[in-house]
Amino acid sequence: MVDRDKKWDFHLRSLSSSARDSNYATDPASDPSILNSVKGVYELCRSEKSEEHVARVYPQLNKIFQRCVASISQTQTSNGLLLLAILQFFLDFGDRVLHDAEPSLRTFFRSCLSREFADPVVAEATLEFLSSNKIKHLKTFASLLPQFFPLMLKLIAWNGEKLENLFLRVFSGFISPGSLLPLLPALVDLPILVVALEKVEKSSGSLVGSSIASIQKSAAPEMLLALMDEAYTGSTIADGGADSESEDNAPMAASDPLFLDLLKDENDGLAERHWTTPAMSVALQAVISTPLSNRLKEALKIAPRLLDSYFALAVQDANDSLICALIPLIMARYSTLFPDKIFSYEVQRRLLEFMLAVFHQSPHFIALLKKPIVDRLGEAYDNPTKTELALQLCWAVGEYGGGGGSHKDEARELFESLELLLYENLSSSRLGLGETAHGSGSSSHRKSSQSRLLCFVVTAIAKLATYHHELLPRARVSLAKVARSRISDPRVWKRAQDYLGLMSEPAICLSVLGPSNEVVQYPGTVDWTEGHKKMIAHIPFYLLGGQEGPPFHDFSFADILPRE
Repeated sequence: MVDRDKKWDFHLRSLSSSARDSNYATDPASDPSILNSVKGVYELCRSEKSEEHVARVYPQLNKIFQRCVASISQTQTSNGLLLLAILQFFLDFGDRVLHDAEPSLRTFFRSCLSREFADPVVAEATLEFLSSNKIKHLKTFASLLPQFFPLMLKLIAWNGEKLENLFLRVFSGFISPGSLLPLLPALVDLPILVVALEKVEKSSGSLVGSSIASIQKSAAPEMLLALMDEAYTGSTIADGGADSESEDNAPMAASDPLFLDLLKDENDGLAERHWTTPAMSVALQAVISTPLSNRLKEALKIAPRLLDSYFALAVQDANDSLICALIPLIMARYSTLFPDKIFSYEVQRRLLEFMLAVFHQSPHFIALLKKPIVDRLGEAYDNPTKTELALQLCWAVGEYGGGGGSHKDEARELFESLELLLYENLSSSRLGLGETAHGSGSSSHRKSSQSRLLCFVVTAIAKLATYHHELLPRARVSLAKVARSRISDPRVWKRAQDYLGLMSEPAICLSVLGPSNEVVQYPGTVDWTEGHKKMIAHIPFYLLGGQEGPPFHDFSFADILPRE
């Protein structure tokens, strides 16, 4: 007990001395003993549960916290660990001294972490702090982490895989209604964020202790004026005249929206403009033409794993409106990724899996998202990536009946878009009939991709018409044109012939081509999943008419049900 009192007196005197005007008054973090004293009084207050101790030490800690924040811009000393220790005291004992910790937390993010996120010690301590107080943050300060997720992404982008597990522990705190949409492109652009940070480091020195946000803030007004000029007059953003600073002298050019979008510290909504600027193309070409840095290689691995967590949390926490709004964003970003083959494959696979899972869960989203779907179908041949996206959308439109039976107008418009895509491709395919068989590799790949897309379009048309009977006459005309076209790839016109044959048997057509999620059982149709529960008499006899082998009536389910 005596030793504990001595420790308390020693730590309290140390804090009181630092809080007064002393040698360390302008920079308390420069005295390493202050951090030990803060931790010491915190442990004593927690172990003794004495409200008197908490009340005595709180004014000293609050004053030290304010002095640290005020001195950050004038010192190179790291304040992160000291501020985190004081914040822990505020979180645990703030209710006893009527201290609201949220303004202090925001001050820490804006003033300290924005300068010290590149310090691995401070970064790890910050993640440990957020992880240990995760429940408090989610319940009491629910808007804090969603507001500062861009800053936290800079932290993980710079520090890499060694902090990934810690980062994933607190990742759920970034998800909120206001951050769900802007968080997706931020995660997809994590490798480009590394490129931007490395460029800033190369041009202006170490990121530790420097405020990227202040440089960004000074450039923003000029950038805003340039954007307004472009919007109203049609003129492009100027590159700067002879009086403008060179790249070596200016850490971030005011006319470079790449940095303005990526290097922000707080969430201010969607910012997709940087993909359309020449600066992005130049930056990416410079990166891929040289060996990738270790930090960039780690970001290429981390981003897909973060997307896994993001989509899992989105399905769990987001409402239908947000999920529906997320799908067009996924379509837009599917073809605009960092140009690394493995990274692009991993990200695109996750984007597609989530989008198709959403359509499976909520088929009516297809009708609601008719406009962006039609737009993506119109871009089917811009590049192979957009072709793959259009192919998957064709499958979804057909599989889920264009949104369901209650969305006939939307289904008709989607059908018309598929018709247009089909006729355009038939014309281009006929042009290719006269070409020699010994074409170039790229031409062969293009033809194969075109035939694959046509197969999906034909299937989608047949499925839509099966679900919406009013489209059957138009579907028969479309499929007949394909069947008679005899285009270079026989898979396409043979598939069209098969579907025309199926359409002559409506019950079988509905069983084969009808939506898999349809629960209504129409008379004469077969639910193949319940075959083991049915008697032979439940099978329509016209299914058995084509069975071979004597006698005609001797048959079994094995003749018509697929074998496992």
